[in-house]
Order: sequence, then C-alpha cells, then structure tokens
Amino acid sequence: MPTPAPSAQTPSAQATSAEATPARPRPAAHLSASGPTPSWELRFAEAGRRCGPEHADTARLVLLHAARADTATLARLYEQGTATERRAVLAALPHLVPGPEALPLVEDALRTNDTRLVAVALGPYAAEHLAPHDWRHAVLKCLFTGVPVDAVAGLAHRARADTELARMLGDYAAERTAAGRTVPGDLYRVLALTDPPTATDAHPSATTGPGDRATSPDHPATADPDHPSATSPGRPAAPAPFAPPSTSTGEDLEY
Repeated sequence: MPTPAPSAQTPSAQATSAEATPARPRPAAHLSASGPTPSWELRFAEAGRRCGPEHADTARLVLLHAARADTATLARLYEQGTATERRAVLAALPHLVPGPEALPLVEDALRTNDTRLVAVALGPYAAEHLAPHDWRHAVLKCLFTGVPVDAVAGLAHRARADTELARMLGDYAAERTAAGRTVPGDLYRVLALTDPPTATDAHPSATTGPGDRATSPDHPATADPDHPSATSPGRPAAPAPFAPPSTSTGEDLEY
C-alpha cells in the first residue's frame, strides 16, 4: 500500500511547535555595533533603579562623561532611551559634542510635547548651534506650552535686536488677544530683549561717572521686561494675568 502523505499541521499545531522551539537571541536591544553592550551603558539604563529618581540624572551625566561618549553612542542612547535617559543625553551635549552634528537630537526633542524634554533641549548646545529660524520657533513653543523662558540658554544674547523674533511675538500676542485668551507674561520679557541697541548704547555719554556702567552688548540697559514701554511701536497690550499650564507629562513615575 502507498504510504499516506503527512498531513499538514493545523495553525494551532504550528503555534505549539513554534513555542517549543527555543527563540534565537535578539541582536538589537542588547548588542551594540561592536558587540555586547558596555557595562556602563547598562548602568546608564538602570540608574533610576540603582540610585533613585532624585539622583538618576546626575548618575547618567557622570557615566556619559566618564565614558566620553561619542555622537553615535549618544544618538543610540537617545533613540533607545526613555524620556529621562533622553534628557541626560541632551544635557551632556555641550560637554561632549563640540560641533553641530548632534542637532538632530535637539530638533527631535523640540518636536515633542514633553515640556521637560523641551526645556533641556534649549540648553547651551542649542544656544550655540540651533539655526535662527528653528531657535525662534523653539522660543514660541516655550510660550504656548508653558515652558519658562528662563530655560532658554543664551536668550538675551540671541534675542537682542532680533526684529523677526519681535514680529513673531507680536503676531502671537495679537492672535491670542483676538481669540480672547491671555498673553503669557514671558512673551513681554522676550519682547523687551529684542529691542535694537540705541544711540546711547553705541555712544555712551561723556558724563558717565566712575560709579556708573555704560550700556553695551555685554551690559545691556536694565529694563522692566514685564512692563515694556507703552509708546514702543508694535508692542502688544499689557498682559492679562497668566497661569502657566501644568507641565506634567505623566513621566513622574518613570525612573
């Protein structure tokens, strides 16, 4: 008699067979391009559990500095990391990356709605390397997401005499006013910084006494940024009281 052909496995039998077959190691998550993940990278990921959330940021920065992580390593840690790990990478950029090659990480962070990630992304590295157009939009993002502009490194230097930023701020204030919404108080602080240098700044008075300090780009004139001059052209109306929105992203429980 002819030997009967083996019957095809049913889907359930195939699933049982697949479960019984040992799974092959997954190469991506725990292997770097050059081999097994270095032990310091494992400690970087475990910092919250080992040190507690209050010390995790500091521990991660120490690890990155001690390892002298290059741009490729920083990019990989950022792409694979949690939000807390990404913040540590962004905070380390000005100390580990001298050029603009890590800007894609900053630009990615600025596209998120995580306010703490946006705040750290606008640190000294962004102040030095972020293009003017992108930097202006980042400042606007701070205003409409409630990130304090104090988080923007180099704000006074980059905003000084920036007429395009002044125009964008005026447009944003006008839009909110027309919609019956309050204007963030920080907007007026930034707007005051965009004033161009005056003739007095360029030619200080000869009667300046030894106890006075002439205004200059390094020592701008002191002004009350929350109450800009009402006679200045293009100035929006005085701001209504502003309560910044909650910056919680639900990440407080993440270590």
